[in-house]
Amino acid sequence: MAVKRMDNVGIVVEDLDAAIGFFTELGLILEGRMPIEGEWAGRITGLRGQRVEIAMMRTPDGHGRLELSRFDTPAIASDHRTAPVNSLGYLRVMFAVEDIDDTLVRLKKLGASVVDEIVDYEKVYRICYIRGPEGILIGLAQELPQ
Repeated sequence: MAVKRMDNVGIVVEDLDAAIGFFTELGLILEGRMPIEGEWAGRITGLRGQRVEIAMMRTPDGHGRLELSRFDTPAIASDHRTAPVNSLGYLRVMFAVEDIDDTLVRLKKLGASVVDEIVDYEKVYRICYIRGPEGILIGLAQELPQ
């Protein structure tokens, strides 16, 4: 087996403070925030001369992390934030929540909006997609009691 575990999912944002606030309200915990630059970093990403500030957010169970990145240089090359759900490439990150209604009330205060509606999936989950900070697509799922 080659993969031990998934370490993190990365999302590039323009407003790092707002993204940290949003994901903190969702329940993630800020592990740390730091600049990333130098010749070594460009050799990994292929973006020589990059200057990035990252924030690492951890899920409460400690099993998942989200890396939020804001690029100072080079300039942003493309923008996929408002792409429809049938676009190629990264689609969304899904979070299990205890109470989807309460979560939506809190996140709507930070600009989140439900893409269409909350759906009961076979009396197992209540699921919806939301657009979070900067239009990022996020899934929310609440497991229903059996």
